[in-house]
Amino acid sequence: MGERDAPGIESAVESEVSETLVRVSAHASESELLAAVSEFVAERIRDDMLLVAYNGERWNGGFDVPFLRTRYAQRDLAWPFVDVPYADVMPLVTDRFNTTVDGTEQGDLVTAYDVLCDGSYGDLDPFDDSAEAVAAFEDGRFAELVLHNVADVLRTRALGRVAERYCSKFEFKVKSLTPTRSI
Repeated sequence: MGERDAPGIESAVESEVSETLVRVSAHASESELLAAVSEFVAERIRDDMLLVAYNGERWNGGFDVPFLRTRYAQRDLAWPFVDVPYADVMPLVTDRFNTTVDGTEQGDLVTAYDVLCDGSYGDLDPFDDSAEAVAAFEDGRFAELVLHNVADVLRTRALGRVAERYCSKFEFKVKSLTPTRSI
C-alpha cells in the first residue's frame, strides 16, 4: 500500500474499527484539502447537528479550531463553519467530573475517557501520546495517523454522551462558529 493511497488507508482503518465509516481522501496541496473540508461541511453538516470537540478551542493546549482558522486565513479561503453550532466538552468534563488520577487532576482526552468511559477505544490508538502523531505525519505513516484520529473522535463522542447524561443543557457552552463579518 502506498502511504498516500486513500483506499488502502481506509481499508487498514476499517479492519481495525468496524463501528464507523471512514472516508479518506488525498490532496496535492493544503489548499485543495481545505476546499475538500469546505465541501464536506456544506454537504454533511446539517442544521440539527452540534459540532463537538475536546480541547478544540485553546491554541496552547488545544488544536482543532485555532488550526483551521489559521490555515483558512493564511490562504484567504472562506470559513466553512457558518451557522454551525459548536461545543468544546473539555471544560464541561473537567469542571463537572472528577478526573483525578493518582492525586493529580488529569483533564486530557485519553485520561478523562479512561476515567469516565470503558477505555476500549484506547486499544484502537497506535500511539501512547498524541505527540507521536506529529512524527507519524512526518514519517508518512498516514494509516496510523488516521487510526489515532478515529480513536480521538470516538473518545470525544463517548465523553459528550456522558456529559449529556449527567450535565444540564445549560452547562454546555454552545456557541456559533459564524464570523462576525464575512467578505
